[in-house]
Amino acid sequence: MSANAEKGYLPPGFDLEPELLDQLSAGPGCQRCLVGHDELLLIVHDLPQTGVPERESLIFWRTPGGGWFGPNGAKQFGLLSDLLDRYQTQIDEYEAMIDEPNGAAVVFKVARHARPLARSTRNLQRALEQTLQHDEDNPQLRSLRDRGHELERAAELLYHDAKLALDLRQAEGVESQTAAVERLNTSVFRLSLLAGFSLPLVGLSGLLGMNVDIPEALKPLFWGILMLGTVMGIAVLLLISRRMGVGK
Repeated sequence: MSANAEKGYLPPGFDLEPELLDQLSAGPGCQRCLVGHDELLLIVHDLPQTGVPERESLIFWRTPGGGWFGPNGAKQFGLLSDLLDRYQTQIDEYEAMIDEPNGAAVVFKVARHARPLARSTRNLQRALEQTLQHDEDNPQLRSLRDRGHELERAAELLYHDAKLALDLRQAEGVESQTAAVERLNTSVFRLSLLAGFSLPLVGLSGLLGMNVDIPEALKPLFWGILMLGTVMGIAVLLLISRRMGVGK
């Protein structure tokens, strides 16, 4: 079995020299540039998927003659340019989701994906930079390296924007809960005032109710007792208000 066959992730037709094959393991590994005697091997990753730790690799090979080949025998960097386009589209879509008035769940989803996206673009840019150091006269590769710089910056900004947006949603939630608690406390306070005001009247009504034999001497004092209960209710109301800092 040939060395290439042992590494099944290599695209068909990649007849790599031993210096490159010796640097490869059972899997493609991280995004990087491998340098052989007369050849280069550029390994990059496709868009990261949320919840999927594995990364699908795209491998590009520079032959001893200086020509570049990508997966499926494609010449030059057409597939790599398409990959950068997909990164840009993904970043733009997430930026739009942050700018829209979405809930915390949507922003959390963006923040969760933005971090691996930023890390992937950073490693992609580094791999392109390493490759350009060994192929300095390649204008297409130089252009892709510059696009990689822009994507790295855009992905980092997306990650920070997502974190800020998530913090903002959390702060808004705390403010909303605080306002609801304040409204509840106000309602409870008003009910307490009402209960304090009516307590003397309720007590006197229970004491002098229809089920109690009222002495004849007290019957002419009905309105006086009612006024007494009202005054006592107002006194309790003022006392509670002062204790709770109202009316100062």
